[in-house]
Amino acid sequence: MAGSPTARRRRLSIELKKLREKSSLTCAQVGEALDWGGSKVNRMETGSGRVQPSDIDALCRFYDTSNELREFLKSLARQAKVRGWWQVHGAGVPEWFNIYIGLEQDASTFRQYQCEVVPGLMQTEVYASELHKVGAHMSVEDIAKAVRVRMERQAMLRQADAPDAWFIVNEGALRHVIGDRALMREQLERVRETADLPTVTVQVLPFDSGTCPSTGSFTMLGFPAPEDPNIVYRDGITDAVYLEGEHHVREYTRAFDGLRAAALSPQRSAVLIESILKDYA
Repeated sequence: MAGSPTARRRRLSIELKKLREKSSLTCAQVGEALDWGGSKVNRMETGSGRVQPSDIDALCRFYDTSNELREFLKSLARQAKVRGWWQVHGAGVPEWFNIYIGLEQDASTFRQYQCEVVPGLMQTEVYASELHKVGAHMSVEDIAKAVRVRMERQAMLRQADAPDAWFIVNEGALRHVIGDRALMREQLERVRETADLPTVTVQVLPFDSGTCPSTGSFTMLGFPAPEDPNIVYRDGITDAVYLEGEHHVREYTRAFDGLRAAALSPQRSAVLIESILKDYA
């Protein structure tokens, strides 16, 4: 079973939708039969509302499922209520990003393109703090909380079951001085250190790479269970977009493959990172 509350909630939503579609009924028809209303069924299937174990009992009786499946779904519903470790930091982590972290913690594959800044999973504490000071109107306390969460997230790359992580970073993100030159030298050393991890691949998209897919930064998460479809994630200043449809995943996979082909090889990327490091000596 998926580990984070977010992933459990997502898996529960997927399973409930599969049961309804197997019955060839609409949300409105199921809601009417259970005296709930179609909107409640829709919220349960999209993960936008809490699902009580009693609701699972009612649905499973209606769909005539096995006792084993009913107990599994009830377990998912109970465990989806548990707060993730990142949620204790309150306002330091906005709700829309809480969702992403929960999914990230359960991903088995991680693909990210960053065109403006060093990827969050490679950032030093000082670099991340500088970005938060400029990027949003946050209190000193909330900035500290947000940075702490970012540092704790990085542990996933060093775990025994670390995801297969592939980063493509625009050369401009490595040359753009955040803070001062000493800070950037420390940051580039962290990028080099992260690239040496056994499950991590880093490629740099150089300035002279020619025409590349124009996408902006994005992340693709893949999951070990075949029932859990891949997700494309893009964030902004105040919100985020999650794309799950087959069309979206296919097009972003194609874009990532194009960026990967245009970027320097991991070995040549390491050489370029070393040369940029010398500029900050």
